[in-house]
This record gives sequence, structure tokens and C-alpha cells, in this order.
Amino acid sequence: MTHHVILGAGPAGVIAAETIRKHAPQDRITLIGDENEAPYSRMAIPYLLIGNVGEEGTHLRHTAGHFDSLRIAVMRGVRATTVNAEARTVVLSNGQTLAFDTLLIATGSSPATPPIPGIHGPGVHSCWTLADARAIATLAQPGAKVLQMGAGFIGCIIMEALQQRGVQLSVVEMGDRMVPRMMGPTAGGMIKRWCQSKGVQVHTGARVEAIERGTPADKGLMGKIAEVVGIGQSSMPTGPMRVRLSTGQTLEADLVISATGVKPNIGFLENSGVRCLVGVLTDEHLQTNVPGIYAAGDCAEAFDKVSGKTIVSAIQPNAAEQARVAALNMVGQRAELQGVTQINVLDTLGLISSSFGNWEGVPGGEHVELTDTAAGKHLSLQFQGDQMVGCNSVGWTDHVGVMRGLVEGQVKLGEWKDKLMADPTRLMDAYLAAAQGQGHWNGAADDRRRA
Repeated sequence: MTHHVILGAGPAGVIAAETIRKHAPQDRITLIGDENEAPYSRMAIPYLLIGNVGEEGTHLRHTAGHFDSLRIAVMRGVRATTVNAEARTVVLSNGQTLAFDTLLIATGSSPATPPIPGIHGPGVHSCWTLADARAIATLAQPGAKVLQMGAGFIGCIIMEALQQRGVQLSVVEMGDRMVPRMMGPTAGGMIKRWCQSKGVQVHTGARVEAIERGTPADKGLMGKIAEVVGIGQSSMPTGPMRVRLSTGQTLEADLVISATGVKPNIGFLENSGVRCLVGVLTDEHLQTNVPGIYAAGDCAEAFDKVSGKTIVSAIQPNAAEQARVAALNMVGQRAELQGVTQINVLDTLGLISSSFGNWEGVPGGEHVELTDTAAGKHLSLQFQGDQMVGCNSVGWTDHVGVMRGLVEGQVKLGEWKDKLMADPTRLMDAYLAAAQGQGHWNGAADDRRRA
């Protein structure tokens, strides 16, 4: 009986396991997760902190006995420590060795913690796991002074949850603007001003240099909370923390949240024979250089047809599609990934922004920008020849699907390229004239219905 081993019980792992079961009813499937939790979605954690969902609402599947009914063996609280590609075995942290016929590496990513003095002490948390969320929910009480390191995509989502909890929030971002890997200077500056108007202190072009703690005699707000809820002082700062910035400022904080990016969980593959660059390098079938070993999700590095290079794109839609394609190939059905989706649509305290493809532009390309500062709107389109290869928008909620379709469909705009250069708001007209006639992706249907 063929044995499929899946490392990682996040969205990619779960979708892969279910896809394998659908197409291979008799095969053996083992799903391995490194947390003692039911498989859940990290993207639901901010909604848990806001109170929109309970912990069960973060779970990927809600039917009791779901995995048992599919005969998917789920191992919790263990992780892979070694993969032997030649022997086709995986050694787990509990000492167990599993033999596999096919292997899917879907181990995701982990927070990239910067080397800052004091960052590993009490009162400092990432916002990545359910355990993190439980700690933050206890500490982020109304009125608490919270400092967040990082104002990237994930950081902005966390920021929204924190603000709704009624904390006094400060954000520190090393880049010269907010969301620097998704937005240009104009767009990032607009998001910063918007957040400041909502009462968030934003420090861009700054980094945290040290986190210092108070004396035992000064319990501070967090110490008082600990006494009330019965949490041990070892997990609490002994008083308000002092956070020193590179700008010379010192900020007081009851809670520090580290949201400074993530890195793929691929360390266990060293000397395995599986080739890795930034992530686990895969082909169009999501197969690695080792036949029968695949990768999907945040740890996978796949080819992006828009940028023309391999990238790690850590968003859940990519994880789901990569998992589906990998699983089909694992059961012998030839399937190909059509490309890595570089999409980011972000709600920052009510301000909608989006980023698609090569939003920074390409060498020799052209671009057009339209900014209405008073209305809080910004639109930037990037072209290579007569194709739109990337775009940014802030406060521009019309035709987001059209922007994505034009970029991902690599639509040849012809004369419409010049028309968009003259008036970038005519995106829908361009789509209707160029994309539909060429039989491209039809993801703009919702936009057409709203038009």
C-alpha cells in the first residue's frame, strides 16, 4: 500500500491530504503537525484576538472526526528532524522513523526574530500560533501600552486586531514607509498617515535596539493583570518595558509584539539531498529535485511566470493551489502549477490597499501614477511593452479583480496600454476590450457586475 507522508498540518497539508484521499481511496496517509492543536489557519488568529471567532473558529475543519472518517492519521506535537531522501525515511522529534513512498514538505514558516537584547524575555510575543494568541489576549487589555515591531502585511493585520482591543498602540518599522514590500513610497506614506489619524503612533525608518525591563518593585499594569488572572510572574514583565529605538527615542510598553517577517521552515532538510534556495525549490509539478518528494505552501519556492523567477509567496491561496497540484502528482495524476500568485489585498484600519505582480516595475518599463491625497486614493500601474506587469492601489476599491486579471493574465493591451497611460482609471474598459477578446482569466466577473 502506497504511504503518503505530509509534513505540516496547516492549510497546505490538510488540502493535500484530502486531495490524495479523494483520488487514492486505498492509500495510507499520515499528516504530521508540530503543534498540539487541531489543524488551524494562522490567518484567523487576528479575528480570534478581535473576538469575531472563538478558537474553534480558527480550525480548518469543524466536523467532529473529520480526519478519522477520511482515514487520515494525524500526529500532533511532533516535527521532522531529518529526511533521508535515499532511504525514503523521515525521523521525527519523538524518535520515531517513518518510511514513505511520497513525501510532501508543507512545514510553512516561522517568525524571523531579530537579534535584539531583551527580545526573548517576558512580555515579548510573536503573533503566529494559537499559544501566542492566548498570551496576547491576556496581555493586550484596554489601556495597555503595546509596541509592535514591523508594519508589513502581517503586521498591519495584527495592528487592526490590537487597535480593536483598545490598547495604546505604537508601531516601529525599519523601512521608510509602511508595508514596504507591498507598497511604494507614496502608497506607504498614505497608509502611515491614515494609521496616525486613527490614533496609532507610527515610527518609520526606525528599529528597536534594546528592550529593557523594570524592577520587581514596579509591577506595572501587566503585573497587576497577572495577579488578577493568576498568571505566573515568569511570563510577565516585572514592570513597564523601556524600548530603545535607533532614533534615540525610548518608548514605554507593557507588551511588545514582534511582527518582523517570517522564514521558511527548511532547516531539517540540511544534508537530506533535497535542494533548497530561499525555500524548497520545486518544478511546475511542485516536485523537488528528488522524485517523489514535493513541497507546497510557505516553505515552497515555485516559478512565477509574471516575474520570471522562482519565489516564495507566503499567502494562503498559493498554499491551497500548490497543495492541490502536488497531491495530484503524488497519486500519479499529472498536474501543473499555472504560476505563483503575487497578490496582496490589505485592510488597514478600514483603508483598503492592493498590490499585484511587479508593483515596483521592471527595467525599461513604463509606469503611470494617479494620486488624490485629499480623497486618500492612489493608483500606480506598471507596464512592460503593452502588458501590465504590476500595480498598486490605496483607497481604490473599484476593479481590484480587473487589476489582478490584467497582471496575471499577461494580457496584451495593444492600443489600450497608451489609453491607460493617459487615464489609469479606465481599467475596466481595457479589460473588456483586450482581455476578454483574448480569452483570458475571467476573475473580473464580480467587477463587471458592479460596474
